[in-house]
Amino acid sequence: MKPQVEIYDTTLRDGSQGEGVNFSVADKLRIAEKLDAFGVHYIEGGWPGSNPKDIEFFAQAKKRKFKNARLAAFGSTRKKGVPVEQDDQVRLLIDAGTPVVTIYGKTSMLHVTEVLRCTPDENLAMIGDTVRYLKDHGKFVIYDAEHAFDGYKLNAEYALATWQAAEKAGADFVVLCDTNGGCLPSEIAAITKAALGQLNTKIGIHTHDDSGLGVANALAALDAGAVQVQGTVNGYGERTGNCNLISVIPITHFKMKKSCVPAKSMAKLKELSAFVDEVANIRHNPRLPWVGAAAFAHKGGTHVNAVQKLASSYEHINPELVGNARNILISDLAGRSNIVMKAQSLGFKLGNDTPELKQILEVIKQREHEGYEYEAAEGSMSLLIRTALNQKSVPRFVIETYHVSMRRDQKESICEATVRVRVGDKVHHEVAEGDGPVNALDQALRKALVKSFPQLKKVVLTDYKVRILDNKTRQTDDTGKAGTAAKTRVLITSSNGQREWGTVGLSENIIEASLQALVDSMEFALLKK
Repeated sequence: MKPQVEIYDTTLRDGSQGEGVNFSVADKLRIAEKLDAFGVHYIEGGWPGSNPKDIEFFAQAKKRKFKNARLAAFGSTRKKGVPVEQDDQVRLLIDAGTPVVTIYGKTSMLHVTEVLRCTPDENLAMIGDTVRYLKDHGKFVIYDAEHAFDGYKLNAEYALATWQAAEKAGADFVVLCDTNGGCLPSEIAAITKAALGQLNTKIGIHTHDDSGLGVANALAALDAGAVQVQGTVNGYGERTGNCNLISVIPITHFKMKKSCVPAKSMAKLKELSAFVDEVANIRHNPRLPWVGAAAFAHKGGTHVNAVQKLASSYEHINPELVGNARNILISDLAGRSNIVMKAQSLGFKLGNDTPELKQILEVIKQREHEGYEYEAAEGSMSLLIRTALNQKSVPRFVIETYHVSMRRDQKESICEATVRVRVGDKVHHEVAEGDGPVNALDQALRKALVKSFPQLKKVVLTDYKVRILDNKTRQTDDTGKAGTAAKTRVLITSSNGQREWGTVGLSENIIEASLQALVDSMEFALLKK
């Protein structure tokens, strides 16, 4: 059934412009696949005219099949004074090979005269020429009207003319953008209604959170009749961020009673939020609405007493509906559904009545208390579940000893790793050099294991992230003082050319944490299922 509201995700483009957010090509591909599985309708992959990384992303994305989402390339209208067919940036948008192209253009007369420094008519021609050219090349075209609301307040007649230029040229959507994030919901609603009264094409909304109203403004536009919301996971974005889709999606579904992503995806909302944070190497915000650890936490005595009698007394929704949990429950029932859902998504036949479920839950809770994080480490999660279910995975290999050293000659530093691995009755002793200590350890371990497991030749390490955990994760001795240094969590992404998976390691020693993640990666690669 066609959704009433379409979700347009721009985490990989607009979100990556946020301070502290940096995605590799491998990161972007993993997030795109997660968004597609969740059920968003559009995934904006980046601006192929801005940097080589985005060009490489689109080249890799062409090889992938998306089940639910349409991939979009982002760019701008043609340059002033340049015929559209001669504009290199427009050509790169077509070369990206995406079914959808989103371009932005100027709405505000102020930007036309002071930023573009062109005539109002030339700006209208730039919009119309570019939309028409992209439509002639078979693209589904979304026109993002930059500074739409500020431009309308400055000169309503000209703002409307820019939107009509896009519509006349064949734009499939005109998206109104609160680019500076300074408008009020009442302004958003009024101007959106005005646009709907003058345009026949579908209207979307793109808001920023500079006034803390990104989500509220998007909802005001939906109330006024917009049918597409653009935003990012967890509100990533420039300055204070974009409209947070992790809030918009459940509000649209549960509160406004409008269909957007598939209903079955709602229970995976927290998982999606945590996954993107983990891939971005950002600590998940516990106070995020809907999905944060504190979203359904109850501390006050009156609140706790009431919630234990009637959960809805202090909760606006059942937390399990978005994959979250009420964390005042002091029993093994807390979080069971989350574990079952995760295990089933990994291919395990696990239910609420599985005898080992309690053990799995206890192990995961203990490990997450220590500092492990499994949202983006499905490989390590799978191995943990298999162990609890007593399922044989692969012939055991054991790292008996390892050593990593670094020496420096006159030209460069050289890292060397030595490992001694036992596989059954066989012992493999290997030495390898690498670009760094982890790369050297990876090479030595791989050389040792391929002798018994040749299929590991295809496995490559595609990404490596390190997180230094804060003092809350430190263990204490009997005196109550910190008995260890701050722990380090390592997340590794690996691939065998057909699939990618993540694994995690944790230790006060970064090399030890890296080895844990590498071992899990190799073991997961050897699983037949």
